[in-house]
Amino acid sequence: MRYLLIVHVDRALTGRLSPEESRDLTLRCMVEDDALRRSGHLVACGPVAEPETARIVRRRGDATSVTDGPYAETKEHLGGFVLIEARDMEEAVAIAARSPMAAMGAIEVREQPPLE
Repeated sequence: MRYLLIVHVDRALTGRLSPEESRDLTLRCMVEDDALRRSGHLVACGPVAEPETARIVRRRGDATSVTDGPYAETKEHLGGFVLIEARDMEEAVAIAARSPMAAMGAIEVREQPPLE
């Protein structure tokens, strides 16, 4: 079963990191991604740019509108994703809990429904 780990970043926490701590966090994330790859759990992963760089696209009928992001003002924002293979939700949650980013915000775990 596939699960999407949606990484929500709390700027109040990441903003307190020194440049060295930030580099260390990135390195620890890369090490964890590599461990998931070696164990056969990792399907895909990646960070995303800050919300201020986003564009919001809406189409209603024949009209399309594009506005600058972010979509909403929130304490946490989308920082990245990890798509994994896991036996069940419990294993997916255990994998999410090992992520260094779990200490920098939250990781939302969602099951990918079967494609028909």
